[in-house]
Amino acid sequence: MITIVRKSFPAVRGTVMRDFFQILRDYNMYTEDLHSKSNNEYYLEGNTVEFISLDIPQKIRGRKRDLLFVNEANELNYEDWQQLVFRTTEQIVIDYNPSDEFHWIYDKVLVRDDCSFYQTTYKDNPFLPQQIVKEIERLKDTDENYWRVYGLGERGQSRSLVFTFSTVPSIPSRAKLISYGLDFGFSNDPTAMVATYMEGDNIYVKELIYRTGMTNQDIGHEFSKLGLDRRDEVYADSAEPKSIEEIHRMGWNVKSTSKGAINQGIDMLRRYKLHVLETSSNVIKEMRNYKYIEDKNGDLTNKPIDKYNHACDALRYSVINKLSRPNYGKYAIR
Repeated sequence: MITIVRKSFPAVRGTVMRDFFQILRDYNMYTEDLHSKSNNEYYLEGNTVEFISLDIPQKIRGRKRDLLFVNEANELNYEDWQQLVFRTTEQIVIDYNPSDEFHWIYDKVLVRDDCSFYQTTYKDNPFLPQQIVKEIERLKDTDENYWRVYGLGERGQSRSLVFTFSTVPSIPSRAKLISYGLDFGFSNDPTAMVATYMEGDNIYVKELIYRTGMTNQDIGHEFSKLGLDRRDEVYADSAEPKSIEEIHRMGWNVKSTSKGAINQGIDMLRRYKLHVLETSSNVIKEMRNYKYIEDKNGDLTNKPIDKYNHACDALRYSVINKLSRPNYGKYAIR
């Protein structure tokens, strides 16, 4: 059994299947009697070739196959991929456009020791029409990011991400603690807390708490486990004055953050080089997905999406009070 997969059914039938059958016809290998159109299957040299679309959920957990080919694998989510892997006994081949700056393919597939990676470009396709070649090469002068992806086969860089950052194995010893930031949550949204450190024009972020179901009492106990000094400043969401007061009465130095607009804190952070501790997995996930909203024309607005923002909000709270002070970090010598 050979399975050919793509995310959406119309694209399978309109592109992948059409190309497959056209190739068979070009080589005089197509026979109507071997084509089960109702099941999207073809019987070729003793093999069953099936085409499935993952917009039909039950297909994901269907029968096993020997070989799997996934077209435009970057359109699949990780759960789809894992279910397909569980049901493939021999070899898997995927293709994808590296249009996403961050993706499970990079983190979960390319790092495997049984994975072979081939980076190809339009120059490796001798069947590509010359008109398409010209359009791709025009991207050199019209769209730098598209040229990276479709011309060079390099990872794209999302223009809509709110923050750009790098990951680091540790916080430099010379970096000084700015403060802690705390964003409240409970059932659906997690309570998130980060510590931020500063060295020159670099800000380092460390995840401390990222958990649902935490009461204010739980948060206070977690502060003790983390070894916080009761004098340490923790800046929290000003929309939760009751929670701030309750934790403050437990003896912790929790303060309400400034009421500045979201963009004020974002703009402040974007003036610095951001680095996230590589063990801070939830912070990394949020910052990889926290994006500006696009309007109906595909143009970016200055409004970020209202998700993937719990740790990002905590980060914003931790700096806006401190870095908005013009003399923060500067001391007079007498």
